[in-house]
Amino acid sequence: MPFQEGNNLWEIRSSAGRKPIFDSPDHLWECACEYFVWAKSSPLEEEKLFAFQGAVVKDKVQLMRPFTIGGLCLFLDIGTQTLYDYGGKDDFSAIVAQIKEIIYEQKFSGAAAGLLNSNIIARDLGLKDRTDASVTVTELSQEEWLKTLT
Repeated sequence: MPFQEGNNLWEIRSSAGRKPIFDSPDHLWECACEYFVWAKSSPLEEEKLFAFQGAVVKDKVQLMRPFTIGGLCLFLDIGTQTLYDYGGKDDFSAIVAQIKEIIYEQKFSGAAAGLLNSNIIARDLGLKDRTDASVTVTELSQEEWLKTLT
């Protein structure tokens, strides 16, 4: 049954759904850069006590704010899955990969320089100390074992 004249339901259905937030990779890149600038210019603050000339002084110390995927997504007002979905699109994949590399590098460098808690960042980045805890057991005869004692 064809649509009656003036019925534009098909037009509504063809454009249903939310329009993409980022219309181009460049737009996503610009918004991510705004987040990076904001994070650098908005350090975390810690209140510390200092001893100065016999008096205790309370002051705030600025700490490096790490870049995070979660922080970026909150800043962009999108979910993390939305960011990963953009990364699955051919035209956005390189930009999303670059954004993730910048976040990784900033956290890694900050932890290596002692500006961020290295234990937390190592866990977040999936870094592990690898130790070989394997043991080799060899069977010795009684005669061989006695030789090791002397």
